[in-house]
Amino acid sequence: MEATVGALAARPEARSEATVYRHSVTTRVSHWLFALAFVVLVMSGLQIFNAAPYLDASDKSDAHRRVLAIGGEQTPGANPTGVTQIFGLSIRTTHLFGYGDDGMGAESARAFPGWMTLPGYQDLASGRRWHLFFAWVMVACGLAYFAASIRRKDLALIVLRREDLPKLLPMQLYYLKLRKEPPPHGKYNPLQKAAYTTVLFVFTPLIVLSGVALAPGIDSIAGPLTAVFGGRQFARLWHFLAMVGLIGFVLVHVTLVLSTDVVNNIRSMITGRYRLGEHEGTGI
Repeated sequence: MEATVGALAARPEARSEATVYRHSVTTRVSHWLFALAFVVLVMSGLQIFNAAPYLDASDKSDAHRRVLAIGGEQTPGANPTGVTQIFGLSIRTTHLFGYGDDGMGAESARAFPGWMTLPGYQDLASGRRWHLFFAWVMVACGLAYFAASIRRKDLALIVLRREDLPKLLPMQLYYLKLRKEPPPHGKYNPLQKAAYTTVLFVFTPLIVLSGVALAPGIDSIAGPLTAVFGGRQFARLWHFLAMVGLIGFVLVHVTLVLSTDVVNNIRSMITGRYRLGEHEGTGI
């Protein structure tokens, strides 16, 4: 194995043709289950949000400290309208947010439309059950991924290091097509490391802990944690912001997968085999 790696490092032109076993079975299974769980959690979370369609920067509901509110308005002689308020700024969002698809073939006043929520019709109890079950699925996937990464000594490869910082801008310029070649990197490029480090050590702990602080069934033991977040309403705000951050990461991740050798990227997450690019080192 060492001789093979050394030969690849000595012959850059060979690296573009080399195929390595990049992702273990555990990593691949946890990746796809995590993706499924994430979609369900977002949709069921929006269902739960619909029951109290606002976010306050406060320890309890306070209209004077409202950050976001989504609802419908009805004025005499006019059609119902959807209104989204962000820091008091009102935006008409009829047929998208505030007033739209009710999940049963009609329209009604609701924050998020039926096609975005799980279930599609308004049902808080079902939304909570979906949310809680797939929250545990996501946690299990995360633990399995960490265990596999530690066993394969992969975890250290995904963390952003000081020496990666000068490569962040060149890598971004490469993605923007303003630079012909990316900076040399191993299994993960510097922007991937920055994104994964943020997701693993900022967004994921934040969304899990704020979710625990919100869980109605464990109020008795989550009281101190809820206080750390500034109260239940503040915990809702942190939970929502973490969700938005994760959605942003997923959208960027999917965009980059589709724009940079999509067949190779998807194949590696199905079979584990990845064809190395010219600037990717050995990928080991």
